Parts: sequence; structure tokens; C-alpha cells
Amino acid sequence: MLETPEREYAPEFSAPRRTSVAPKRKLRRDFTDDFADDFSDDDDTSPVGRRRAGTRVRVRGGLPRTKAGWIAAVAAVLVVVGVGVGTVLMVRDMLMHDDRFVIPTSDEIEIKGNSHLTKAQLLSIFGGDVERNIFTISLAERKAQLERLPWVEHATVMRLLPDRIRVSITERTPVAFVRQGNHIGLVDKNGVLLDMPTDVPANTHYSFPVVTGIAAADPLSVRAARMKIYAKFTADLDAEGERISQSLSEVDLSNPEDVKAVIPDHTSEVLVHFGEEDFLNRYKKYEAHLAEWRAQYPKLSSVDMRYDRQAVLEMQPGSSVPVSPVPAAGAARSDAAPVTPAPAKAPVAAAVHPAGAKNVAKAKGPVHPVHHAAVHPSAAKKSPATRSDVATWVHPKTAATKHPTVPSDVSHQQYHPPQVVQP
Repeated sequence: MLETPEREYAPEFSAPRRTSVAPKRKLRRDFTDDFADDFSDDDDTSPVGRRRAGTRVRVRGGLPRTKAGWIAAVAAVLVVVGVGVGTVLMVRDMLMHDDRFVIPTSDEIEIKGNSHLTKAQLLSIFGGDVERNIFTISLAERKAQLERLPWVEHATVMRLLPDRIRVSITERTPVAFVRQGNHIGLVDKNGVLLDMPTDVPANTHYSFPVVTGIAAADPLSVRAARMKIYAKFTADLDAEGERISQSLSEVDLSNPEDVKAVIPDHTSEVLVHFGEEDFLNRYKKYEAHLAEWRAQYPKLSSVDMRYDRQAVLEMQPGSSVPVSPVPAAGAARSDAAPVTPAPAKAPVAAAVHPAGAKNVAKAKGPVHPVHHAAVHPSAAKKSPATRSDVATWVHPKTAATKHPTVPSDVSHQQYHPPQVVQP
């Protein structure tokens, strides 16, 4: 648009300056000169800035411009790809048929990390790989087959050139025995059932209780949830380092809200109800009063420790005093034999659950006196007892425990009622 350069005017009152006599080479103004102020930022050095300024970058040696050039370029690419593929196939064929990469015997299969599984059990997975080329074995498939074994928690399989395979396994750790039908098995912390190993090392010693309430028919999620309860129970008992859990004989997890444990006591065992919390404190209370309860109730069978200020004791069935069946008419007469209480420290002779007492009252014949165990005085003051039809005193709290069912023939078998005491 402007064919001649602008005139340069000297500012007013300025001193004269020398100017070059040589003419300026730039006689034309670029289009960008009119917008020089708009593109004076640092972005001019970047590719974006250069594009904004209208700068063109010329690429040398670009795409072919003729058809012959395109054909030559495609042919060159195909030749390179063909050479690469041919090289790979040739190397692969050489590796697959080279005798140096064949596993000669099972001794070349190295196994590490097994203590419960024998080498023969693990080699059964690789039975068909002997005398095969090492590159024809699928490592991912062998890993999956190993981890399907119940005892294997994790497995790693790798090739060791030229002709060896290394297998590293991590076995599951059993935490308890479990009843599996007619035999005893093992179970780990995740609820996975394990068979008892047939070839156990001599230094292997299991010292944990038998867990009930877990069956193979239960989903794995159910077994895992119950084993978490078991882990919490044993960890609480062993919190002070006394290893109390190793003294337990059996742990019942059938009811997650009431963990029950069978605890050996010299020549007998006691079933203790621990509930779902505060396991260690309840165990300490049980242990502190066990001798006292044994002295007062020699046939102690079960102790319910779920209550804060009292414990419910249940006795074993006994037959010290026989009770003959009596007619209902005699039982209804007012001249029936009176009930005589037992001495304070006398053992429990006979008692019938109130549900079974009705049936006895309907029978015919005179009623024989039945002796009863004395209840702790402090417990009797707080909660008065209720009297049944045959003068059996049962504390109302005994409804929380299961009473043994009374057989139809009560003339040869007697039952002790649960007693409520304050520990």
C-alpha cells in the first residue's frame, strides 16, 4: 500500500544528527510493521507467536511429490517390515526346536516355599511339561492351577534359561481346627478350609482350638466374616501376652452375637458364653470365681458371662435322687408332701424346668419332696424368684439360657436348674 518509506522528522529544538549517506535497503514496509506493537510480547519466540506474526517454516525433505516416489516409499516400508517379521519368526523357530531349551527331567523344576504341600503334589501340575520346550509352557496357566490348590495363597512361576523353571509359593497359615464331617481339618484367617496334611514335618505343632459353626457348604464370605470374629476374640484374650486362646478347647461361632468357648477345668469342661465384646474382662471374672462355683456346684456345666453384675450357671444332668411319677389327683390334693429346702451348702439333688413341671403335676400319685440348690443371697435380694408347680425355684434371669428338655420318663433322670450368682 505504501510504496515509499515515511519521512523522518527531527524533533523540535533538537541538535543536528549525522545520518548515513547510504540508502536504506528496506524500501518496502512489511505488513507486520503496522502491527508491531500488538505482537511485541515474549510469545514471538514460540511457534504460536511465529504463526501469529506470519512467519513461515519451510520443511525440507517432505513427502514424495510424484507417484513413483510414493511407490518407492511404500515398497521400502514393506521391505523393512518383512525383514523384521522374518527375523522374529526365524528366531522363534530356532528357540522352539533347539534341544538346549527342553526340560530334561522333573529335577529341573525348582520349587520353593512349600511346607505343608509335598513336592510331588506340586509337580503334578507340571507333569506334562517334562521333555517339553521351556517356551511352549504357559506360565500364567500354571500359576492359576497352583493357586487353585487350597493350601496355596500365592504362586510365582518363571523361566530360568536355558532349561529350568522356578516355582515360588506362599502357603496359607492355619489359625484353628475345624470339624469337616467325621474328621478334623484346618481353616485359615480368610475362612478357607484346609485338609490336614498327610506328611507334616516333625517340628510342626498346632496349638489352637477347634472352631465350630463353620461348614464347607457356607459361602466363603460367611466363613470369612466368622473368622474375623474369631480373630477378634483370640486377639482380645491374648492382649496381655498370656496366650489364653491356646488353653481353649473349642470355640463356637454359630451365633455371631454370642461367642461361646469350651474351657477345660481339670477333669471336666465348662461352656462359657462371652457375647460379642469385652472378652478378656469376662474371662478374668470367670477365672476368678470358678473355684468358688465349683465348690458350691460340683456339676457345673455352663456359665453365661454376658451380664455385667451377675452370671448364670447351668448344671449337668444328674440322677442322685430318683423321682417317681405321681398321679395328677394326688398332686392336686392339699395333703401332698411339703417341699423341704436343702441346706445352704448341700449339692443340688433334683430340679425340673418349669416347662416340664406342668407335666409332672398332671401325673397321678403323691408328690415326693425335691431338694433345691441355694441361690446366692445377694442375687435373691435383687431379683425375687418365682415358684413353679412342683416347688422348683427358678430365677427369672434363667430365661436367657437354654434348659435341657425333660424326658417323658423322669423317674430315672434329674436336672439341675440354672442358678444366678453375682461374681
